[in-house]
Amino acid sequence: MIRAGTATDPMRIVFAGTPEFAASALAALLAAGHAVPLVLTQPDRPAGRGMKLQPSPVKALALQHGLTLAQPRSLRLDGKYPDDARAAQAALLEVRADVMVVAAYGLILPQWVLDLPPRGCLNIHASVLPRWRGAAPIHRAIEAGDAATGITLMQMDAGLDTGDMLLVAHEAIRPDDTTASLHDRLAALGARLVVDGLAAPALPRTLQPAEGVTYARKIEKAEATLDWTEPAAVIERRLRAFDPFPGASFELDGQAVKLWRARLRPQASGRPGEVLTAGDGQLTVACGQGALDLLQLQRPGGRRIDVAAFLQACPGLAGRQLGLASG
Repeated sequence: MIRAGTATDPMRIVFAGTPEFAASALAALLAAGHAVPLVLTQPDRPAGRGMKLQPSPVKALALQHGLTLAQPRSLRLDGKYPDDARAAQAALLEVRADVMVVAAYGLILPQWVLDLPPRGCLNIHASVLPRWRGAAPIHRAIEAGDAATGITLMQMDAGLDTGDMLLVAHEAIRPDDTTASLHDRLAALGARLVVDGLAAPALPRTLQPAEGVTYARKIEKAEATLDWTEPAAVIERRLRAFDPFPGASFELDGQAVKLWRARLRPQASGRPGEVLTAGDGQLTVACGQGALDLLQLQRPGGRRIDVAAFLQACPGLAGRQLGLASG
């Protein structure tokens, strides 16, 4: 358990982050009384049906608190956007921060950034390192069937999540956890951990173990297609790992139907993709090993519905063969 620490000696912090996970940490640092003279976040991205530019959750929070923002496309002085990098460098030099706190920022920090603050750059990473270095540690932990994960507060270096560990907190992965539910608990845990870390007069630095290194590669939309030849347990974990993004889909009557929740039926069997049962509120599909009761689905353009409503809209499924979604 992590105590709800408060900073006894407030610091000047540059905060770098983009999604909701990072916004939780920024909110906690502000609540702890730290000064945040500069916030770095990703440029606004198009989102929603209208594909209008939307600010990141970190930007929205920073604007609420009247914080100074910078949204460089890169921090590499010799990269594709050197003007952005030079402007960010000038802003960082001006604020004279004690430390930079980084959480799911999305840009690589070059060495000049790592060397700038006296206390360096601290990263809030959503796994117990060295397991699941990389972009999608929450998704991959659920997909792999891990029993637990956590947060590592890390002293950043030039490698990919290879820096020394300062603090570690553990969090159990529940059997029904989705990426969304586990994300929220880890975001809160990370927020508490970084406040505690900054409140400590000194933190021992621990080298990451050389063994047990795994990489959490970025989630790609192509992974959303269900492969019924895989074991039911693997598919069920992937459903939870890919909720809310990108979801998992199968083909039915030429359309990609999303499957959000399912329950294991280990004793049932049949040809992979065969609908074994379809009626009385039950839709069971055979997998490569075992079967799944499909519980929550979504047709194109619709909303998530339970299996009973889906069967009313799609009768006559018993004995049919479900296919791979084409996209």
